[in-house]
Amino acid sequence: MPDFWSSIWDTVWWALTLFVFIAYLLALFSIITDLFRDRKLSGVAKAIWLVFLIFLPFLTALAYLVFRGPGMAERSIGQQRAAQQAADDYIRSVAGGPAGEIAQAKSLLDSGAISQSEYDALKAKALAQGK
Repeated sequence: MPDFWSSIWDTVWWALTLFVFIAYLLALFSIITDLFRDRKLSGVAKAIWLVFLIFLPFLTALAYLVFRGPGMAERSIGQQRAAQQAADDYIRSVAGGPAGEIAQAKSLLDSGAISQSEYDALKAKALAQGK
């Protein structure tokens, strides 16, 4: 029986060690990504952080998370917002379709640039293309 429990605890220890190692790697990659994302930090400071991450990885990772952790969250949120804004702008630029054409024609009608009959023709053409 003692051999059975020994192998169970060895398995638990192996799983825990693997979990901690993967969590450490994720934190390390997150730190490196944040270093390159930060536009306020100089190149020399980034190089120093990277050198310390190579030679004293665990201690440097803890120090980085303590001293620069709140900034990491702000930079990450800023990057996500910028990516979302870029995606929204792209979608708006390519998603004209019939509704966009009709809206443009309506704005031209409201501004007096086209007549009601021209608006009706543009609307019919846009609806025909949409089908």
